[in-house]
Amino acid sequence: MLNIIHDPESASLGATVEAFLNRLSGPAAIFVKGKDRSRTRVICTLLHGNEPSGVQAIHQYLSNGITPAVNALFIIGSVQAALTPPLFSHRTLPGKRDLNRCFKPPFEDEQGETAGAILQLIHSVKPEALIDLHNTSGSGPAFGVSINGDTDHLALTSLFTNDLIVTDLRLGAIMELSEREVPTVTIECGGASDTSAKFVAQEGISRYLAAESIHAEPGLDYRVNIFRNPIRLELQPGKHAAYSDTPQPNADITLPKNAERLNYGMVPHEEPLAFLGSEGLEVLTAKDHLGSERLNEFFECREGQLFCKHPIKLFMVTTNAEIAASDCLFYFIGCAD
Repeated sequence: MLNIIHDPESASLGATVEAFLNRLSGPAAIFVKGKDRSRTRVICTLLHGNEPSGVQAIHQYLSNGITPAVNALFIIGSVQAALTPPLFSHRTLPGKRDLNRCFKPPFEDEQGETAGAILQLIHSVKPEALIDLHNTSGSGPAFGVSINGDTDHLALTSLFTNDLIVTDLRLGAIMELSEREVPTVTIECGGASDTSAKFVAQEGISRYLAAESIHAEPGLDYRVNIFRNPIRLELQPGKHAAYSDTPQPNADITLPKNAERLNYGMVPHEEPLAFLGSEGLEVLTAKDHLGSERLNEFFECREGQLFCKHPIKLFMVTTNAEIAASDCLFYFIGCAD
């Protein structure tokens, strides 16, 4: 279920990331001995098969033959999904669950068993911290996500980016390990096609594994901006999104082709976000971390278009209709939050 590799030689990794993944063939864990063998840090990536920056950066790090400051454990998740042609185009294998929603019981199906094996391995090495590397589903700047905003999590985030979303939402993601005293931060490195995303992953991994200490130093300002409890704007089950500059007759909501430009931006109430179909707002839901419906508090329909009632800040805006339907259209924070 989880292929475990100890201290791989550079020549055995493959010359390319694709060759590397083919040699792994499935979910894998790679141990590399550090200068200090009494401590371990974990890096997880490719929980989604269409998010390549983390595994690209790990392949380069391993190929360079660097000895980390402490033991390093690299966990590479959805290898088969990533290898399904075309390369890095499938978030999950068809008909399979999202692996990054499986890190809570029950661990019954294939993805659950993989998540359970990953958790068991992590607990066995008692790591100092865990970094989970992702790409956003749309183009945009890097940011961190965690369920904990204490100084240790700010220190971890600062190795990669200066922005952190802190959420009380629980979806079964690996970052929820923070509840079990393993400081964990998910790093959204930017879009898979963003040239900066691989650089964010590479530089962050280098800093994370080279540092003598990754814990917060008393009194040090890590200059990380914190955004708390964003809300997910989701489609109701069975509804569909399209991406076009004109309303699409078969879509329940039509967002602009360049919707990614809204990532990380503040949207004023006079700017339309999308075209709505005949059912208007009824196709949408926006529940907060407590399960309360907030849709009508933040959004309204004006002449067939979606507007926010007050300025909001958007994160993780996707232009992938499949992800929009299976996950969410975007995350948002109201200006009063």
